[in-house]
Amino acid sequence: MILEGKVALVTGGNTGIGQSTAQLFAREGAKVMIVGRREKEGEAVAAAIKDAGGTAAFIKADVSKEDDCRAMVSRTVETFGRLDIAFNNAGIGRAGKLIADEEEAGFVNVLATNLLGAFLSMKYEIPAMLANGGGSIINTASVSGLVASPGQSAYIASKHGLLGLTKAAALEYAKKGIRVNAICPAATRTEMVKRWFSMPGVEERVTGAMPAGRIAEPDEVARTVLFLSSEAASYVSGHPFVIDGGFVAQ
Repeated sequence: MILEGKVALVTGGNTGIGQSTAQLFAREGAKVMIVGRREKEGEAVAAAIKDAGGTAAFIKADVSKEDDCRAMVSRTVETFGRLDIAFNNAGIGRAGKLIADEEEAGFVNVLATNLLGAFLSMKYEIPAMLANGGGSIINTASVSGLVASPGQSAYIASKHGLLGLTKAAALEYAKKGIRVNAICPAATRTEMVKRWFSMPGVEERVTGAMPAGRIAEPDEVARTVLFLSSEAASYVSGHPFVIDGGFVAQ
């Protein structure tokens, strides 16, 4: 129970990597606030954690809205008394259009969730952590924050920007007890990737590009998030942790 006595907030916690991580956090002793836009799914994840003997609650929020980010942190502290860990995992994808064909609204929408959303989340998470003397923040980036491919300009820009934001936050709060890192998973078996794979030929192309010969499972990513959240990573801050089966090494 390496997170015994800790309180964790997980955005995008109602599905995929966020759901797996929230469940793992709870099994390791943390009290977990699950955040998402889909209330039915989020409540179901919280209920499953409680049924398994853990402690969890859900709040509906859209991380692209400042008032929602303020409320999700306030509710976490009101409900559980503190905030020690924040997994800023909420994100959306957009693929299939070259830059000259991209629409401004679609581009801005991706950045609003993936980049602005992480900024707004940290804006309110950090003061709550400082009140306890520190904490750990993990932002979900992607291998698309390290490399690029055609037709994903909005997503790639948002994840490259998120890595820069992560490094800046890590430096700003290093002496105040807050560690800030990012994870960079390759394709992982989530609902967003399943939708992407519904496009003709995409699953075969992506899987074929993976040295491991397969994509990741959410639990494999969650275990890295757990490490970064724990005291085992007490001297780790400002880094992108790549979880990709060797993809970026090619």
